[in-house]
Amino acid sequence: MRKVPTVVGYRLLGGVGAALLAGAGLAVGALPNGADAPWWSALRHVAGPALLCGYAGLTLLAAAWWWAGRDLRRGTPAARLDRRSAALTLACWAGPLLVCPPMFSRDAYSYLAQGAMVLADIDVYRHGVAALGGGLAGEVPQMWQHTPAPYGPVFLALAGGVSAATGGKLVLGVLALRLVALAGVALLVGYLPRLARHCGVDPAAALWLGVLNPLVPLHLIAGAHNEAVMLGLLVAGICLAFERRFGAAAALVTLAALVKAPAVVGLVVVVSLAARHVGRRAAVARTAGVALGTAAAVTWATGIGYGWVGALGTPVYRHSWSISSAIGRGVVRLAAALGTDLGDTPMRLCLGLGLLAALAAAGAAWWQRRRLGPAYALGLALAAVALLGPATRPWYALWGLVLIAAAAPDGWARPVAACGAVVLAFVALPSGFGPDGAQAVLAAAGVLVGLAAVGVLRLLAVPVRLAEAVAR
Repeated sequence: MRKVPTVVGYRLLGGVGAALLAGAGLAVGALPNGADAPWWSALRHVAGPALLCGYAGLTLLAAAWWWAGRDLRRGTPAARLDRRSAALTLACWAGPLLVCPPMFSRDAYSYLAQGAMVLADIDVYRHGVAALGGGLAGEVPQMWQHTPAPYGPVFLALAGGVSAATGGKLVLGVLALRLVALAGVALLVGYLPRLARHCGVDPAAALWLGVLNPLVPLHLIAGAHNEAVMLGLLVAGICLAFERRFGAAAALVTLAALVKAPAVVGLVVVVSLAARHVGRRAAVARTAGVALGTAAAVTWATGIGYGWVGALGTPVYRHSWSISSAIGRGVVRLAAALGTDLGDTPMRLCLGLGLLAALAAAGAAWWQRRRLGPAYALGLALAAVALLGPATRPWYALWGLVLIAAAAPDGWARPVAACGAVVLAFVALPSGFGPDGAQAVLAAAGVLVGLAAVGVLRLLAVPVRLAEAVAR
Protein backbone atom coordinates (compact mmCIF):
# COMPACT_ATOMS: atom_id res chain seq x y z
CA MET A 1 0.00 0.00 0.00
CA ARG A 2 1.18 3.52 -0.78
CA LYS A 3 0.80 6.46 1.54
CA VAL A 4 -0.38 9.77 0.08
CA PRO A 5 2.52 12.27 0.12
CA THR A 6 2.15 14.64 3.02
CA VAL A 7 2.01 17.82 0.93
CA VAL A 8 -0.60 16.35 -1.40
CA GLY A 9 -2.54 15.17 1.63
CA TYR A 10 -2.85 18.49 3.41
CA ARG A 11 -3.43 20.40 0.19
CA LEU A 12 -6.24 18.03 -0.71
CA LEU A 13 -7.76 18.12 2.78
CA GLY A 14 -7.73 21.91 2.89
CA GLY A 15 -9.05 22.15 -0.66
CA VAL A 16 -12.00 19.88 0.16
CA GLY A 17 -12.69 21.94 3.27
CA ALA A 18 -12.57 25.20 1.29
CA ALA A 19 -14.89 23.73 -1.37
CA LEU A 20 -17.41 22.73 1.31
CA LEU A 21 -17.20 26.21 2.81
CA ALA A 22 -17.59 27.90 -0.59
CA GLY A 23 -20.62 25.74 -1.35
CA ALA A 24 -22.14 26.64 1.99
CA GLY A 25 -21.60 30.29 1.15
CA LEU A 26 -24.15 29.99 -1.65
CA ALA A 27 -26.78 29.59 1.06
CA VAL A 28 -25.37 31.25 4.20
CA GLY A 29 -22.70 33.68 2.97
CA ALA A 30 -23.02 37.46 3.03
CA LEU A 31 -25.58 37.25 0.23
CA PRO A 32 -26.99 40.29 -1.56
CA ASN A 33 -30.49 41.35 -0.60
CA GLY A 34 -31.67 43.13 -3.72
CA ALA A 35 -34.27 41.92 -6.17
CA ASP A 36 -31.54 41.38 -8.77
CA ALA A 37 -29.62 39.09 -6.41
CA PRO A 38 -27.99 36.17 -8.27
CA TRP A 39 -29.45 32.70 -8.42
CA TRP A 40 -27.72 31.47 -5.25
CA SER A 41 -30.22 33.42 -3.16
CA ALA A 42 -32.69 30.64 -3.94
CA LEU A 43 -30.58 28.33 -1.76
CA ARG A 44 -31.39 30.19 1.43
CA HIS A 45 -34.00 27.55 2.29
CA VAL A 46 -31.20 25.05 3.02
CA ALA A 47 -29.38 27.46 5.32
CA GLY A 48 -29.28 25.06 8.29
CA PRO A 49 -27.58 22.11 6.54
CA ALA A 50 -25.35 24.54 4.65
CA LEU A 51 -24.12 26.13 7.87
CA LEU A 52 -23.29 22.71 9.30
CA CYS A 53 -21.40 21.74 6.14
CA GLY A 54 -19.61 25.08 6.08
CA TYR A 55 -18.25 24.66 9.59
CA ALA A 56 -17.26 21.09 8.82
CA GLY A 57 -15.30 22.42 5.83
CA LEU A 58 -13.77 25.15 7.96
CA THR A 59 -12.61 22.50 10.42
CA LEU A 60 -10.98 20.51 7.61
CA LEU A 61 -9.19 23.65 6.41
CA ALA A 62 -7.89 24.42 9.91
CA ALA A 63 -6.80 20.79 10.35
CA ALA A 64 -4.93 20.89 7.03
CA TRP A 65 -3.06 24.01 8.14
CA TRP A 66 -2.17 22.40 11.46
CA TRP A 67 -1.01 19.27 9.64
CA ALA A 68 1.28 21.34 7.42
CA GLY A 69 2.74 23.05 10.49
CA ARG A 70 3.26 19.77 12.33
CA ASP A 71 5.22 18.28 9.43
CA LEU A 72 7.20 21.50 9.10
CA ARG A 73 8.16 21.40 12.79
CA ARG A 74 9.15 17.75 12.49
CA GLY A 75 11.51 18.63 9.66
CA THR A 76 9.81 16.42 7.05
CA PRO A 77 11.82 17.20 3.88
CA ALA A 78 8.79 17.09 1.56
CA ALA A 79 6.90 19.50 3.82
CA ARG A 80 9.42 22.36 3.54
CA LEU A 81 7.84 25.60 2.36
CA ASP A 82 9.26 28.05 -0.12
CA ARG A 83 7.46 30.78 -2.03
CA ARG A 84 6.33 28.46 -4.81
CA SER A 85 5.15 25.72 -2.48
CA ALA A 86 3.29 28.21 -0.27
CA ALA A 87 1.61 29.79 -3.30
CA LEU A 88 0.46 26.39 -4.59
CA THR A 89 -0.86 25.40 -1.17
CA LEU A 90 -2.70 28.70 -0.80
CA ALA A 91 -4.16 28.26 -4.29
CA CYS A 92 -5.57 24.87 -3.27
CA TRP A 93 -7.05 26.29 -0.07
CA ALA A 94 -8.29 29.63 -1.39
CA GLY A 95 -9.22 28.73 -4.98
CA PRO A 96 -12.81 27.67 -4.19
CA LEU A 97 -13.30 30.79 -2.08
CA LEU A 98 -12.48 33.07 -5.02
CA VAL A 99 -15.77 32.31 -6.74
CA CYS A 100 -18.21 32.16 -3.82
CA PRO A 101 -20.31 35.06 -2.50
CA PRO A 102 -18.70 37.40 0.04
CA MET A 103 -18.04 35.54 3.28
CA PHE A 104 -17.80 36.49 6.97
CA SER A 105 -18.44 40.18 6.30
CA ARG A 106 -20.43 42.55 4.09
CA ASP A 107 -17.48 44.94 3.76
CA ALA A 108 -17.07 44.09 0.07
CA TYR A 109 -20.40 45.79 -0.61
CA SER A 110 -19.21 48.87 1.31
CA TYR A 111 -16.04 48.95 -0.78
CA LEU A 112 -18.02 48.79 -4.03
CA ALA A 113 -20.47 51.45 -2.88
CA GLN A 114 -17.66 53.77 -1.80
CA GLY A 115 -15.91 53.17 -5.11
CA ALA A 116 -19.11 54.16 -6.90
CA MET A 117 -19.27 57.29 -4.74
CA VAL A 118 -15.74 58.22 -5.84
CA LEU A 119 -16.82 57.88 -9.48
CA ALA A 120 -19.89 60.00 -8.80
CA ASP A 121 -17.79 62.74 -7.10
CA ILE A 122 -19.58 62.25 -3.78
CA ASP A 123 -17.29 63.06 -0.84
CA VAL A 124 -16.82 59.70 0.89
CA TYR A 125 -15.26 61.43 3.90
CA ARG A 126 -18.37 63.51 4.59
CA HIS A 127 -21.16 61.17 3.57
CA GLY A 128 -22.04 57.54 4.09
CA VAL A 129 -23.21 55.23 1.32
CA ALA A 130 -26.79 56.45 1.88
CA ALA A 131 -25.82 59.50 -0.19
CA LEU A 132 -25.23 57.16 -3.14
CA GLY A 133 -28.59 55.41 -2.85
CA GLY A 134 -29.68 52.57 -5.08
CA GLY A 135 -29.32 48.84 -4.78
CA LEU A 136 -25.58 48.81 -4.15
CA ALA A 137 -25.85 51.08 -1.13
CA GLY A 138 -28.77 48.97 0.07
CA GLU A 139 -26.43 46.00 0.53
CA VAL A 140 -24.56 47.85 3.28
CA PRO A 141 -25.90 47.24 6.83
CA GLN A 142 -28.13 50.00 8.15
CA MET A 143 -25.79 50.92 11.00
CA TRP A 144 -23.10 51.93 8.49
CA GLN A 145 -25.33 53.78 6.01
CA HIS A 146 -24.32 57.21 7.27
CA THR A 147 -20.74 56.44 8.32
CA PRO A 148 -17.97 58.13 6.27
CA ALA A 149 -15.29 55.93 4.75
CA PRO A 150 -12.41 55.18 7.16
CA TYR A 151 -10.01 54.26 4.34
CA GLY A 152 -7.25 56.20 2.67
CA PRO A 153 -7.17 57.50 -0.91
CA VAL A 154 -5.06 54.62 -2.21
CA PHE A 155 -7.73 52.06 -1.45
CA LEU A 156 -10.62 54.31 -2.45
CA ALA A 157 -8.92 54.90 -5.80
CA LEU A 158 -8.64 51.13 -6.22
CA ALA A 159 -12.29 50.71 -5.28
CA GLY A 160 -13.24 53.41 -7.76
CA GLY A 161 -11.24 51.62 -10.46
CA VAL A 162 -13.04 48.37 -9.67
CA SER A 163 -16.43 50.10 -9.88
CA ALA A 164 -15.50 51.68 -13.21
CA ALA A 165 -14.17 48.43 -14.67
CA THR A 166 -17.14 46.32 -13.60
CA GLY A 167 -19.87 48.85 -14.37
CA GLY A 168 -21.45 48.47 -10.96
CA LYS A 169 -22.12 44.75 -11.48
CA LEU A 170 -22.22 43.12 -8.07
CA VAL A 171 -20.73 39.73 -8.89
CA LEU A 172 -17.99 41.13 -11.13
CA GLY A 173 -17.20 43.77 -8.54
CA VAL A 174 -16.69 41.19 -5.78
CA LEU A 175 -14.46 39.10 -8.06
CA ALA A 176 -12.40 42.18 -8.97
CA LEU A 177 -11.97 43.11 -5.30
CA ARG A 178 -10.66 39.61 -4.68
CA LEU A 179 -8.13 40.05 -7.46
CA VAL A 180 -6.95 43.25 -5.74
CA ALA A 181 -6.68 41.30 -2.49
CA LEU A 182 -4.71 38.58 -4.29
CA ALA A 183 -2.17 41.19 -5.38
CA GLY A 184 -1.66 42.10 -1.73
CA VAL A 185 -1.30 38.45 -0.74
CA ALA A 186 1.22 37.99 -3.55
CA LEU A 187 3.31 40.77 -1.98
CA LEU A 188 3.18 38.88 1.32
CA VAL A 189 4.31 35.65 -0.34
CA GLY A 190 7.17 37.49 -2.02
CA TYR A 191 8.44 39.65 0.84
CA LEU A 192 7.60 37.78 4.05
CA PRO A 193 10.39 35.17 3.62
CA ARG A 194 12.90 37.96 2.88
CA LEU A 195 11.84 39.83 6.00
CA ALA A 196 12.07 36.62 8.04
CA ARG A 197 15.68 36.10 6.94
CA HIS A 198 16.56 39.64 8.04
CA CYS A 199 15.00 38.87 11.44
CA GLY A 200 16.74 35.49 11.84
CA VAL A 201 13.51 33.49 11.47
CA ASP A 202 12.99 30.39 9.33
CA PRO A 203 11.26 31.64 6.13
CA ALA A 204 9.22 28.43 5.92
CA ALA A 205 7.86 28.98 9.43
CA ALA A 206 7.03 32.59 8.52
CA LEU A 207 5.11 31.51 5.42
CA TRP A 208 3.17 28.88 7.38
CA LEU A 209 2.10 31.25 10.14
CA GLY A 210 1.84 34.49 8.18
CA VAL A 211 0.44 33.45 4.78
CA LEU A 212 -1.16 30.02 5.09
CA ASN A 213 -3.03 30.56 8.37
CA PRO A 214 -6.83 30.20 7.94
CA LEU A 215 -7.52 33.93 8.36
CA VAL A 216 -5.85 34.64 5.01
CA PRO A 217 -8.11 32.53 2.75
CA LEU A 218 -11.17 33.21 4.90
CA HIS A 219 -10.92 36.97 5.30
CA LEU A 220 -8.37 38.35 2.86
CA ILE A 221 -9.65 36.22 -0.05
CA ALA A 222 -13.25 35.20 0.69
CA GLY A 223 -13.93 38.46 2.53
CA ALA A 224 -11.88 40.57 0.05
CA HIS A 225 -10.68 42.80 2.88
CA ASN A 226 -8.34 45.66 2.15
CA GLU A 227 -5.98 44.41 4.87
CA ALA A 228 -4.45 42.30 2.09
CA VAL A 229 -3.16 45.37 0.25
CA MET A 230 -2.23 47.18 3.46
CA LEU A 231 -0.20 44.27 4.82
CA GLY A 232 1.45 43.48 1.49
CA LEU A 233 2.71 47.07 1.17
CA LEU A 234 3.68 47.26 4.85
CA VAL A 235 5.73 44.05 4.81
CA ALA A 236 7.40 45.06 1.53
CA GLY A 237 8.30 48.45 2.98
CA ILE A 238 9.75 47.09 6.21
CA CYS A 239 11.71 44.48 4.26
CA LEU A 240 13.25 47.21 2.09
CA ALA A 241 14.12 49.18 5.23
CA PHE A 242 16.17 46.19 6.45
CA GLU A 243 17.89 46.26 3.05
CA ARG A 244 18.80 49.96 3.57
CA ARG A 245 16.49 51.21 0.82
CA PHE A 246 14.96 53.71 3.19
CA GLY A 247 13.33 56.05 0.67
CA ALA A 248 11.43 53.25 -1.06
CA ALA A 249 10.60 51.76 2.33
CA ALA A 250 9.05 55.00 3.59
CA ALA A 251 7.06 55.38 0.37
CA LEU A 252 5.65 51.85 0.55
CA VAL A 253 4.74 52.11 4.22
CA THR A 254 3.02 55.43 3.52
CA LEU A 255 1.04 53.81 0.70
CA ALA A 256 0.03 51.08 3.15
CA ALA A 257 -1.17 53.75 5.60
CA LEU A 258 -3.14 55.37 2.77
CA VAL A 259 -5.02 52.09 2.52
CA LYS A 260 -5.68 51.78 6.26
CA ALA A 261 -4.28 54.10 8.90
CA PRO A 262 -2.76 51.54 11.37
CA ALA A 263 0.07 50.86 8.94
CA VAL A 264 1.47 54.35 9.59
CA VAL A 265 3.28 53.04 12.67
CA GLY A 266 5.52 51.13 10.28
CA LEU A 267 7.29 54.43 9.66
CA VAL A 268 8.82 54.25 13.14
CA VAL A 269 10.51 51.00 12.08
CA VAL A 270 11.90 52.73 9.00
CA VAL A 271 13.21 55.56 11.19
CA SER A 272 14.66 53.11 13.71
CA LEU A 273 16.56 51.19 11.04
CA ALA A 274 17.67 54.28 9.14
CA ALA A 275 18.98 55.92 12.33
CA ARG A 276 21.60 53.18 12.64
CA HIS A 277 23.21 54.42 9.41
CA VAL A 278 22.45 58.12 9.01
CA GLY A 279 21.69 59.26 12.55
CA ARG A 280 18.35 59.87 14.24
CA ARG A 281 17.72 63.45 13.09
CA ALA A 282 18.51 62.69 9.47
CA ALA A 283 16.43 59.51 9.62
CA VAL A 284 13.40 61.37 10.99
CA ALA A 285 13.76 64.21 8.50
CA ARG A 286 14.21 62.00 5.45
CA THR A 287 11.46 59.56 6.41
CA ALA A 288 9.02 62.36 7.21
CA GLY A 289 9.88 64.12 3.95
CA VAL A 290 9.27 61.02 1.84
CA ALA A 291 6.09 60.15 3.74
CA LEU A 292 4.60 63.63 3.45
CA GLY A 293 5.60 63.89 -0.20
CA THR A 294 4.08 60.51 -0.99
CA ALA A 295 0.85 61.33 0.84
CA ALA A 296 0.55 64.70 -0.92
CA ALA A 297 1.29 63.23 -4.35
CA VAL A 298 -1.19 60.37 -3.94
CA THR A 299 -3.91 62.64 -2.57
CA TRP A 300 -3.43 65.03 -5.50
CA ALA A 301 -3.29 62.23 -8.09
CA THR A 302 -6.45 60.53 -6.87
CA GLY A 303 -8.36 63.79 -6.50
CA ILE A 304 -10.15 62.41 -3.45
CA GLY A 305 -8.93 65.20 -1.17
CA TYR A 306 -7.60 65.39 2.37
CA GLY A 307 -10.81 64.36 4.08
CA TRP A 308 -9.10 61.10 5.03
CA VAL A 309 -7.24 62.99 7.77
CA GLY A 310 -10.47 63.84 9.55
CA ALA A 311 -11.92 60.38 8.89
CA LEU A 312 -9.23 58.73 11.03
CA GLY A 313 -11.63 58.89 13.98
CA THR A 314 -14.35 56.87 12.20
CA PRO A 315 -13.43 53.55 13.91
CA VAL A 316 -14.05 55.19 17.33
CA TYR A 317 -17.76 54.64 16.88
CA ARG A 318 -20.27 53.24 19.33
CA HIS A 319 -21.57 50.65 16.84
CA SER A 320 -18.08 49.20 16.31
CA TRP A 321 -17.53 45.90 18.08
CA SER A 322 -14.57 45.64 20.43
CA ILE A 323 -13.74 44.47 23.92
CA SER A 324 -14.11 48.02 25.24
CA SER A 325 -17.43 48.65 23.46
CA ALA A 326 -18.77 45.31 24.71
CA ILE A 327 -17.92 46.34 28.28
CA GLY A 328 -19.59 49.70 27.66
CA ARG A 329 -22.77 48.05 26.41
CA GLY A 330 -22.74 45.78 29.43
CA VAL A 331 -22.50 48.75 31.79
CA VAL A 332 -25.35 50.53 29.98
CA ARG A 333 -27.58 47.46 30.25
CA LEU A 334 -26.72 46.93 33.89
CA ALA A 335 -27.52 50.56 34.64
CA ALA A 336 -30.82 50.26 32.76
CA ALA A 337 -31.70 47.15 34.76
CA LEU A 338 -31.09 49.17 37.94
CA GLY A 339 -33.32 51.95 36.65
CA THR A 340 -30.55 54.41 35.81
CA ASP A 341 -30.04 56.11 32.46
CA LEU A 342 -26.37 56.96 31.96
CA GLY A 343 -26.68 57.81 28.28
CA ASP A 344 -23.55 57.37 26.16
CA THR A 345 -21.17 58.13 29.03
CA PRO A 346 -20.21 54.48 29.84
CA MET A 347 -19.64 53.73 26.16
CA ARG A 348 -17.46 56.78 25.62
CA LEU A 349 -15.52 56.10 28.81
CA CYS A 350 -14.90 52.44 27.94
CA LEU A 351 -13.86 53.27 24.39
CA GLY A 352 -11.44 55.87 25.72
CA LEU A 353 -9.99 53.49 28.29
CA GLY A 354 -9.67 50.77 25.67
CA LEU A 355 -7.81 53.12 23.36
CA LEU A 356 -5.49 54.16 26.20
CA ALA A 357 -4.86 50.48 27.03
CA ALA A 358 -4.05 49.75 23.39
CA LEU A 359 -1.63 52.68 23.20
CA ALA A 360 0.00 51.70 26.50
CA ALA A 361 0.50 48.09 25.38
CA ALA A 362 1.82 49.22 21.99
CA GLY A 363 4.18 51.67 23.70
CA ALA A 364 5.44 48.97 26.07
CA ALA A 365 6.16 46.65 23.13
CA TRP A 366 8.05 49.39 21.27
CA TRP A 367 10.01 50.27 24.42
CA GLN A 368 11.47 46.77 24.27
CA ARG A 369 12.44 47.05 20.59
CA ARG A 370 16.18 46.75 21.25
CA ARG A 371 15.61 43.37 22.86
CA LEU A 372 12.81 42.21 20.58
CA GLY A 373 13.87 43.76 17.29
CA PRO A 374 11.87 46.53 15.56
CA ALA A 375 9.73 44.27 13.34
CA TYR A 376 8.73 41.97 16.21
CA ALA A 377 8.00 44.97 18.46
CA LEU A 378 5.83 46.47 15.74
CA GLY A 379 3.95 43.18 15.36
CA LEU A 380 3.19 43.08 19.08
CA ALA A 381 2.13 46.74 19.02
CA LEU A 382 -0.27 46.20 16.12
CA ALA A 383 -1.65 43.08 17.79
CA ALA A 384 -2.35 45.14 20.92
CA VAL A 385 -4.15 47.81 18.88
CA ALA A 386 -6.20 45.18 17.05
CA LEU A 387 -7.18 43.45 20.30
CA LEU A 388 -7.73 46.43 22.61
CA GLY A 389 -8.59 49.21 20.17
CA PRO A 390 -12.01 50.78 19.57
CA ALA A 391 -12.85 48.38 16.72
CA THR A 392 -12.00 44.68 16.61
CA ARG A 393 -12.65 42.13 13.87
CA PRO A 394 -11.14 38.64 13.37
CA TRP A 395 -9.11 39.78 10.36
CA TYR A 396 -7.60 42.68 12.33
CA ALA A 397 -5.48 40.06 14.09
CA LEU A 398 -3.49 39.79 10.86
CA TRP A 399 -2.08 43.29 11.49
CA GLY A 400 0.19 41.87 14.15
CA LEU A 401 0.22 38.20 13.24
CA VAL A 402 1.96 38.68 9.89
CA LEU A 403 4.86 40.57 11.46
CA ILE A 404 5.01 38.17 14.40
CA ALA A 405 5.29 35.35 11.85
CA ALA A 406 8.25 37.06 10.20
CA ALA A 407 10.10 38.30 13.27
CA ALA A 408 9.20 36.40 16.46
CA PRO A 409 11.82 33.90 17.68
CA ASP A 410 10.85 30.48 18.93
CA GLY A 411 8.99 30.97 22.18
CA TRP A 412 5.54 31.86 23.46
CA ALA A 413 4.45 34.29 20.73
CA ARG A 414 4.37 31.89 17.79
CA PRO A 415 2.17 29.16 19.36
CA VAL A 416 -0.10 31.80 20.91
CA ALA A 417 -0.50 33.47 17.51
CA ALA A 418 -1.20 30.12 15.84
CA CYS A 419 -3.83 29.14 18.41
CA GLY A 420 -5.36 32.59 18.18
CA ALA A 421 -5.64 32.30 14.39
CA VAL A 422 -7.50 28.99 14.72
CA VAL A 423 -9.90 30.35 17.33
CA LEU A 424 -10.61 33.53 15.36
CA ALA A 425 -11.29 31.50 12.22
CA PHE A 426 -14.41 30.10 13.89
CA VAL A 427 -15.89 33.15 15.63
CA ALA A 428 -17.65 34.81 12.66
CA LEU A 429 -20.58 33.34 10.76
CA PRO A 430 -20.26 33.21 6.96
CA SER A 431 -23.10 35.76 6.80
CA GLY A 432 -21.04 38.31 8.72
CA PHE A 433 -23.62 38.60 11.49
CA GLY A 434 -23.66 37.19 15.00
CA PRO A 435 -25.24 33.76 15.56
CA ASP A 436 -28.51 33.01 17.28
CA GLY A 437 -28.91 29.91 19.42
CA ALA A 438 -29.84 27.57 16.56
CA GLN A 439 -26.98 28.78 14.39
CA ALA A 440 -24.50 28.31 17.23
CA VAL A 441 -25.67 24.71 17.66
CA LEU A 442 -25.40 24.01 13.93
CA ALA A 443 -21.92 25.56 13.80
CA ALA A 444 -20.78 23.44 16.76
CA ALA A 445 -22.24 20.34 15.12
CA GLY A 446 -20.35 21.16 11.92
CA VAL A 447 -17.09 21.42 13.86
CA LEU A 448 -17.77 18.01 15.42
CA VAL A 449 -18.50 16.51 11.99
CA GLY A 450 -15.24 17.97 10.68
CA LEU A 451 -13.27 16.63 13.63
CA ALA A 452 -14.87 13.21 13.15
CA ALA A 453 -13.86 13.25 9.49
CA VAL A 454 -10.28 14.11 10.42
CA GLY A 455 -10.31 11.30 13.00
CA VAL A 456 -11.52 8.80 10.41
CA LEU A 457 -8.76 9.87 8.03
CA ARG A 458 -6.17 9.32 10.75
CA LEU A 459 -7.56 5.86 11.45
CA LEU A 460 -7.42 5.00 7.75
CA ALA A 461 -3.76 5.98 7.73
CA VAL A 462 -2.91 3.44 10.45
CA PRO A 463 -3.13 0.34 8.20
CA VAL A 464 -0.85 2.08 5.70
CA ARG A 465 1.78 2.67 8.40
CA LEU A 466 1.46 -0.92 9.64
CA ALA A 467 1.88 -2.25 6.11
CA GLU A 468 4.98 -0.11 5.63
CA ALA A 469 6.41 -1.36 8.94
CA VAL A 470 5.80 -5.00 8.00
CA ALA A 471 7.38 -4.47 4.58
CA ARG A 472 10.55 -3.24 6.24
